[in-house]
Amino acid sequence: MMTIEEMKAVDVRTVDPETLVDIRDVHIDQNLSREERIRSFVKQIRNPYVFKCGDVIVKTVFAESGPTLDECMKRYLQNR
Repeated sequence: MMTIEEMKAVDVRTVDPETLVDIRDVHIDQNLSREERIRSFVKQIRNPYVFKCGDVIVKTVFAESGPTLDECMKRYLQNR
């Protein structure tokens, strides 16, 4: 099991795509509490910082402050 720092440090240019989880295969039970949904997501995705969506490798960065993903998505959808 990798540490959080090791997960963050994964280089998308050198990572073997076969070792990554495809986010399309992650399923979250909406009946769970927020904490349980987060726990389920992390358990399934294994590395929330680097995963794939089809053939595309995705690298994410999380900010300590600022808007949440929900807020960003709402703004994005309102401006479309």
